[in-house]
Amino acid sequence: MILLKPKAQQGREPTIALINVVFLMLIFFMIAGTLAPPLSKSVKLVETSDLEGREPPDALVIRANATLEYRGAELTGVDAYVERASINFPLDDVRLVPDRALPARKLKEVSDALRALGAKKVFVVTERGVQ
Repeated sequence: MILLKPKAQQGREPTIALINVVFLMLIFFMIAGTLAPPLSKSVKLVETSDLEGREPPDALVIRANATLEYRGAELTGVDAYVERASINFPLDDVRLVPDRALPARKLKEVSDALRALGAKKVFVVTERGVQ
């Protein structure tokens, strides 16, 4: 008696399905990820060198004329920023993006006001200088 082995079924490889899954995962993470709004084009960042910087995900922008901007909206004062920002996250770390022409005295005033209103750390976001 001769036993025959069943033939292995040859089918198409599931590469199309794999590509579709990877594509859907890419779309999901693009939509679900937190994207920071772009900075206003009227702001020119301060230049520094040899500093370790962070990207400003939710930063308070201070223009040269000392007006404040948060997520594209102009604010009346530091307390308005604290009200808006505390809705999204606790006010532990605050990132300031000052205009290059902003006087240091005004930057210090805003920083002190933020610390008085509960900010534990205030980071000043600058542009990395050419080495």
